Amino acid sequence: MAGGWSRDGAVQDQIDDTVNDAVAGARSRIPAGESLKYCAECGETIPEKRRKALPGVRRCIACQSGQDKAVRHSAINRRGSKDSQLR
Repeated sequence: MAGGWSRDGAVQDQIDDTVNDAVAGARSRIPAGESLKYCAECGETIPEKRRKALPGVRRCIACQSGQDKAVRHSAINRRGSKDSQLR
């Protein structure tokens, strides 16, 4: 059941798009290829166990943790604001 100007299934389409965007973003951050022996940012040695566990790793744990905190989620607001829906 759609409400207002939206068609049937529009809400589910928004949910699907949000999930698909999150999955695509996560996949794009998965390392691939040969692992580096030294961190690309700080130059510290990347432990062999880490290189074997994550093929294609480019950063040490400390630098990767900092990178993970810096990654922002999509800024797209597919839900819209209540004010815009009431006008």
